[in-house]
Amino acid sequence: MKNYILNLVFLLASTGLLAQAGQIMQGIGSVNMSMGGAATAQPLDINGPLQWNPAGISVFDENILSANVGLFFSSPKLYSTVPTQNGPFSGMTEDDRGLSPMPALAVVFGKKESKHTFGVSAFGVSGFGVTFPQSMTNPINMPQSQGGFGRIESNYLLFQVGLTYAYEISDNLSIGLAPTINYAALELAPNPLASPSPTLGYPQSNQASAIGYGGQIGVFYETEVGLKLGASYKSPQFFSDFDFENKYLDGSAAPNVLFNMDYPAIYSVGLGYSINLIDLAVDYRYVDYANTAGFESSGWTQTGSVAGFGWESISIISAGLQFNAIEKLPLRVGYTYSSNPINENLAFFSSPATAIIKNAFQAGVGYQDNERFGLNLTYHHGASGDRTKGPLLNPLMISENNSLGTIPNSEISYEMTTDMIMVGINYRLSK
Repeated sequence: MKNYILNLVFLLASTGLLAQAGQIMQGIGSVNMSMGGAATAQPLDINGPLQWNPAGISVFDENILSANVGLFFSSPKLYSTVPTQNGPFSGMTEDDRGLSPMPALAVVFGKKESKHTFGVSAFGVSGFGVTFPQSMTNPINMPQSQGGFGRIESNYLLFQVGLTYAYEISDNLSIGLAPTINYAALELAPNPLASPSPTLGYPQSNQASAIGYGGQIGVFYETEVGLKLGASYKSPQFFSDFDFENKYLDGSAAPNVLFNMDYPAIYSVGLGYSINLIDLAVDYRYVDYANTAGFESSGWTQTGSVAGFGWESISIISAGLQFNAIEKLPLRVGYTYSSNPINENLAFFSSPATAIIKNAFQAGVGYQDNERFGLNLTYHHGASGDRTKGPLLNPLMISENNSLGTIPNSEISYEMTTDMIMVGINYRLSK
């Protein structure tokens, strides 16, 4: 058992957070989140179009400020089974991390008589981590002295700033573009990108940072009968390399490691419909993980470190409905479906990929106090559905007929639920 576990250490310590870096949040801000993230063709507030379709901000003919913060809680579970001479040894560990904040700040500048609308956004696109404590009952989390890894912890954040411009070609048709600048920070314990020492094991990393850039273009069309159409393309966010400084558990220095991980391109199309007291929104998104640096490669390097995670591109469907029957008190419900990017044969390389949420449900309410001030509150619950699972892999077992080093009769699996409460304010700076 010890040989099996030692070769799992580096990857399991970190990729739970890396998977969450690839996670596409259901929405941005309280209003958009409560609509399941659908906003490509239904710009109900400024955050939705700033994130999903820059052309949509053309509907706002005032100067509007929006500030939102969410408190996010997840409950991932990590399972592992390894073969031993006495039969299979299995266990489960629960994450003991607390709440994580999710901020969103945005402003739009518009005028009634102008064809030009401008926006600035600062969004926490992703910012999660995993903390699995040491355990004597789960093979993965056993102390290193007994062949496991012990405590598994990782931290990540991705912060994105967008500068958005929309132009009204006609009363019904608008186009928009938004260059984006990104900051990401990542800390791994241990570091899966470093080659292990035969005597000292796998090192831990400091917090490494990277700067990224990208852009988005979109088109928005609104008919006279309430039907709305939208489409956008958000380019990959191209990042500089993470430069990790590593140390072994005994405090001695380990070689630095460079790793490049971008954020995937996102294609969105949407349908909106507004009539009387109802606003309906449906979006479809295609997230191109399969052609994104850090995710497209998979397998082991010759020195036993990870080459990449081998994710597949995914589809996301978002839908939301707003009811305006109660004056000054809009009610919203939303649903988000996401396919799983993880191939079963490669599930080990994304263990624990705890941020893979298959079904997400949202509900929200707004309160418009006066012509200037509005308050919004949203609750989100998500679940991964069935466990993501696959065999454990060991680079020492790679052969002509076993290219990934699959360990017979072994398994790694993970599942999670997420909950979040988000509150936001909208303030009209001008009438």
